[in-house]
Amino acid sequence: MNSLRKLSKEAVLYEKLAGKNIRCLACAHRCTAAPGAAGRCGVRFNDNGVLMAPWGYISGAAADPIEKKPFFHALPGSLTLSFGMFGCNFKCDFCQNCNISDARRGSLTPEETTPENLVREARQRGLKTIVSTYNEPLISAEWAAGIFFAAKAAGLRTAFVSNGYATPEAAAYLRPCLDLWKVDLKSFNPEKYRAVCGGELEKVKAGIEIIKEAGFWLEVVTLLITGFNDSDKEIDEMAAYLAGLSRDIPWHLTAFHPDHRMTDTPPTPHATLRRARELALQKGLHYVYCGNIAEDGSGIEDTVCPSCAKKVVERVGFRVKCSRLGTGGTCSCGERIPGVWS
Repeated sequence: MNSLRKLSKEAVLYEKLAGKNIRCLACAHRCTAAPGAAGRCGVRFNDNGVLMAPWGYISGAAADPIEKKPFFHALPGSLTLSFGMFGCNFKCDFCQNCNISDARRGSLTPEETTPENLVREARQRGLKTIVSTYNEPLISAEWAAGIFFAAKAAGLRTAFVSNGYATPEAAAYLRPCLDLWKVDLKSFNPEKYRAVCGGELEKVKAGIEIIKEAGFWLEVVTLLITGFNDSDKEIDEMAAYLAGLSRDIPWHLTAFHPDHRMTDTPPTPHATLRRARELALQKGLHYVYCGNIAEDGSGIEDTVCPSCAKKVVERVGFRVKCSRLGTGGTCSCGERIPGVWS
């Protein structure tokens, strides 16, 4: 923890309170902290009345298919430079990156770097985007912005893979440098959200709405977990909510694999995902995908034109088999498929 605190600088997203207390504005927890204390994330802390935030390091970086994030309506078939940090503002029992999400672990080893180094690496590899992922990016929003402004200057797109606990202040701060935002909608049950994830459903919904209204390209992911969020009722409610915001929001329904504190929960049956997809399509969503269960030829990962039903992008796993999109993401019938295509 001390090594992370040394790699910090004054945050932008906060306000000063009486008695050298501070209130963080980076996420919807809006944590207050006395001098010496940290927020729920563990990495934003009060240094004598000044909120300090992560800066100048990563937990690791790798080149990934953008479909792995997953973004299906953004530069299909391209590779992105994914980088992670440490800490999280949630405490999900099914976390798949628990080795870095707990910033209070004593074995964390930051890798020092600069925005320029990360952008240079992305360009040398011929990558098209830089993505803050692996842990919650909102808690290191200032550092991400530093990287993203450098990336935008180099002609790259930028993205967040996030739990969506956004504030209006964070969205406004990030809007000039952030293009794509993937949000996890983990459940539609307030009690389960609070108990299993440590978040408030209404604040997640508010975050999704803030992100969409601010003009970021938005895709939503739900990890379907047996007995947690896979009932027809809950799937219907989530689909109806998203369709009410826009029928064009891509919704990814992905398979759970036992991890962290949910090792006794079985993997999600493929049939559950396919059933959920059909329910979501019936609610009016145009683009519903199943993930973590590559099934060549099944069509559950393909983008289909809602106007003429033609497959415009065919996928298997994280690989694009074929794209028939025209300039600007148009189908041959003339329908424009929403997304970021160049």
